[in-house]
Amino acid sequence: MIRILAILLALAGPVSAQDDPASAALAAAEQLTRAGLALSDATGGRNRVAALTEAVKGYEDGLIAMRDGLRRVAIRQQTLEASLDAKSAEIGKLLGVLQSISRAPAPLLLLHPTGPTGTARSGMIVAEVTPALHAEADALKTQLQEIAVLQVLQETAEETLSLGLHGAQNARTALSLAIQERTDLPQRFVEDQEQTALLLASTDTLDSFAQGLEQATLPGPENTDALAAKGALPIPVQGQILRGYNAADAAGVARPGVIIATRPRAIVTSPTPATILFRGPLLDYGNVVIIEPTADVMFIFAGLAEVYGEVGEIIGSGAPLGLLGGSSPQSDAESTGISQSNAGTQSQTLYLEVRDGQTPVNPATWFAIE
Repeated sequence: MIRILAILLALAGPVSAQDDPASAALAAAEQLTRAGLALSDATGGRNRVAALTEAVKGYEDGLIAMRDGLRRVAIRQQTLEASLDAKSAEIGKLLGVLQSISRAPAPLLLLHPTGPTGTARSGMIVAEVTPALHAEADALKTQLQEIAVLQVLQETAEETLSLGLHGAQNARTALSLAIQERTDLPQRFVEDQEQTALLLASTDTLDSFAQGLEQATLPGPENTDALAAKGALPIPVQGQILRGYNAADAAGVARPGVIIATRPRAIVTSPTPATILFRGPLLDYGNVVIIEPTADVMFIFAGLAEVYGEVGEIIGSGAPLGLLGGSSPQSDAESTGISQSNAGTQSQTLYLEVRDGQTPVNPATWFAIE
């Protein structure tokens, strides 16, 4: 199907520009294909986890690009159809003139009832008008070709998105299994589950839990890579900042972190090598993962549905930490309508808090929030 679309785009000529909606949707379809190949090629131990993580990200990026491209396709198709409808009377006259010119014998076109002068004038008029008529016909042909391409894209959108969603789900499942089978990660310490249980039972806020966890854990080594990237670390999930640092929510509650809006089942990854200090349910935050990127610094990720790894493990940059909740639809064809905004599909949120020593700090100190 991608090859067919590529041929249609090539035939359409100017509509295959890099910023054209059809080209964008085709590029997204190719991105989903590459993610599928990455999933097929993911093999072997620790590299398998990394490869599967990249495959999940590839599917997520491809699905986002495909939805955006198809929304642009829908807008472009409606614009072209509205333009053609508005010019329907002009198009009818144009076709009538072109047909009459093509059917009339050439000698008759050169004769005029008023004689040689009228014939000369009519010849000059025809000479001037004909190129404009042909240009208008060519423009009409280009628009009709573009509409044909856009219609094919719309017709194949549901199948393409369904395959992408199915592939993404398979990649997430394979990733979960690969992490369960992983045994080669270095481990800085072994969790004292009894001590963790006591700490959970004795705290009623995230702040007090983080302070207790820090006191119960020996500080790790300094991570020069994390310190060098301070202020430029990527946010752990693809999304948009919904609420900034210390911004109050609808209930007037302000939290010393940021809330990131993202899509259902989005993958959360570590922005830097770190040690896992805690993973599991905590108070009303859902599943929480706390990592230590460098000595006396904590990154707290809250609101996950699934969490990966074991406490004490040293993970690498880009390592998967878990998945957000929600459920992806079997088909996203309904989300390609022009009335559907990109933000409308970002139904899940991740809470990100950064603590330096005993104090929460603005995550923008470490992350490229913009």
